[in-house]
Amino acid sequence: MKFQSAGLNSVKAVWQRQLAPLWAATSTVCCCYTQHRCFTDKTKPHHLAHSHLPASLGTGNWERNPRLKAINRLQVILQHLKMSNQTDSTAEVLLEKRGGAGIITLNRPKALNALNLSMIKKIYPQLKTWEQDPETFLIIIKGTGGKAFCAGGDIRAITEAGKVGDKLSQEFFQGEYRLNNAIGTCKKPYVALIDGITMGGGVGISVHGHFRVATEKTLFAMPETAIGLFPDVGGGYFLPRLSGKLGYYLALTGCRLKGRDVLKAGIATHFLESEKLPALEKDLVALKSPSKDNIADLLNSYHKKCTVDQEKKFVLDEHMEKINSIFSANSMEEIVKKLKQDGSPFAIKQLETLNKMSPTSLKLTLRQLREGASMSLQEVLRMEYRLSQACMKGQDFYEGVRAVLIDKDQSPKWKPPALEEVSDEFVDNCFKPLGNDDLKL
Repeated sequence: MKFQSAGLNSVKAVWQRQLAPLWAATSTVCCCYTQHRCFTDKTKPHHLAHSHLPASLGTGNWERNPRLKAINRLQVILQHLKMSNQTDSTAEVLLEKRGGAGIITLNRPKALNALNLSMIKKIYPQLKTWEQDPETFLIIIKGTGGKAFCAGGDIRAITEAGKVGDKLSQEFFQGEYRLNNAIGTCKKPYVALIDGITMGGGVGISVHGHFRVATEKTLFAMPETAIGLFPDVGGGYFLPRLSGKLGYYLALTGCRLKGRDVLKAGIATHFLESEKLPALEKDLVALKSPSKDNIADLLNSYHKKCTVDQEKKFVLDEHMEKINSIFSANSMEEIVKKLKQDGSPFAIKQLETLNKMSPTSLKLTLRQLREGASMSLQEVLRMEYRLSQACMKGQDFYEGVRAVLIDKDQSPKWKPPALEEVSDEFVDNCFKPLGNDDLKL
């Protein structure tokens, strides 16, 4: 970041002007006094030994020698500033302030900006700080790499942790859901630039904010039922609030939406060309003490100028009547029955899709959305945390991740393998409060 470069330069200037002559006389002195190995004596801890000191600096307690203390302290500062400079561009998430905007950049392009716990732990406190800062007027979140905004949570890490009972399988969901809630309750306008793949956890850090800007590259999905999970990150809140039963359909089938369809489904609030995003970001940053309405006006001006796929009908338009009818059923068994009775090519395709999903996940998801429809976001996130921990104790999540993400044979062996074998009692238990272990928001 700029302030770090400036800091490094100023420290270097002081070094060259005042302390370099001293350093020349102490060329074997170590740069700091941490417990790393000493460069000049690899058998000793990395600290200042008397044997390193020239006679001019004395042989008494080095801490009492102001010249030596100054050298030592400056070296520590230089080392840390160099480390900051080197790691900024490679950090998993970049946090910066430009103008009146706080900007969050997800920076794991090789992993499609998948969200992990360390990223969550950096974003959450910064979001809270900017929310309280009178000089921050809006928050922007985006991804690097051109392929993805955020393809989801770091599922592999959670899987490995869950297998051995590691607390990461609790901490990740706790941190992620708290971040979702912080975004959903943020007092400052929150603008998510959802350019590219936006799935699962990526939806959670965008959809609860005030503004979601999609592009022709946006690819949305909540594909969790295919890996033995459920559409979490507040899916139980936003999905049942989409038009008709669209959210139920998206949640159960994992159907993907592309480009302007993400806007037409009600998931995005604005749509523009991907190539215009840098200009939009620049204009957002340049706004002087903007209100939410000022930001909306700017987004609307870009949105209105975009003609990409403007005349194209919503991809599910012709099927919405069937979706609303079939997915309004009270149980998964009834949904399957209605699809079979319908018999149309669309219905047969949905049956084929649902047959590939975890039966347990399907039942948990349907109830999650039905209950979430009348809950607050906070109530939904608490409910979803209970479900997440039930999945961590089950079998289907690990089997789904194996089949879809690790071995990629796409042939999961679900237990139980049929909807009829997933009992109401089992489902009820997954929704039970966890007492002191319930999610605290």
